[in-house]
Amino acid sequence: MKYPIAIEPGSDTRAWGVAVPDLPGCFSAADEGIDQAIETAKEAIALWIEDAIDAGETIPCPSSITDLQKSSDYQGWIWAIAEVDPALIDDSIERVNITLPRRILARIDARARKAGETRSGYIARMALLQ
Repeated sequence: MKYPIAIEPGSDTRAWGVAVPDLPGCFSAADEGIDQAIETAKEAIALWIEDAIDAGETIPCPSSITDLQKSSDYQGWIWAIAEVDPALIDDSIERVNITLPRRILARIDARARKAGETRSGYIARMALLQ
């Protein structure tokens, strides 16, 4: 997925600001120029999408830069694309094979039973809590 980002130029005393117009409230900043601004935008987009999915919200599709440039909100800003892994929004089930010591597996199974969950469900929930 490729989201257009608007980058407000920084200076020696001011960070580079980054807005993601398609994702309300998604923004970031960078101290070291455009390359870092794009990287911090990618992180912000990934976190925004993760939070939206957890809240059951719809993920907006990316707009075209041409359409977004028409907005007076970003006059003088630099436009770029932040590409994020589409797997972020892929909820399809995938079978995985992991290797764990038996004592750890027994502990996971006991905690999953206590929580009324399957092993996989318990591991997934624990991963999302981090």
